Amino acid sequence: MDAQMKKGLLDACVLHILAEGDTYGYRLTREITGLMAVSESSLYPVLRRLESQGFLETYSTEHSGRLRRYYRITKAGIGRLDEYKSELTELKRIIDFVTGGDDNG
Repeated sequence: MDAQMKKGLLDACVLHILAEGDTYGYRLTREITGLMAVSESSLYPVLRRLESQGFLETYSTEHSGRLRRYYRITKAGIGRLDEYKSELTELKRIIDFVTGGDDNG
């Protein structure tokens, strides 16, 4: 898969997971690796970038005697996720056309 397309899809996946609830990096990695090949080391720069863009925020909570960093989607992040959904709906229509998977003939 094209690296730029994968990057956009990874951003959308992260925001989608966080829209379902706050979580920590390792759990995000596990959920996303079920969809696409991504390493934990490649996910953290994405999280930092999304945070710097204002799409998510972090907080720490103690877990088993250690601090665990959690990620939370922001209002701006929800707006960006809605934009991704719209873009992906259009992309799906095009992919269905090209691959013959369009149910509309």
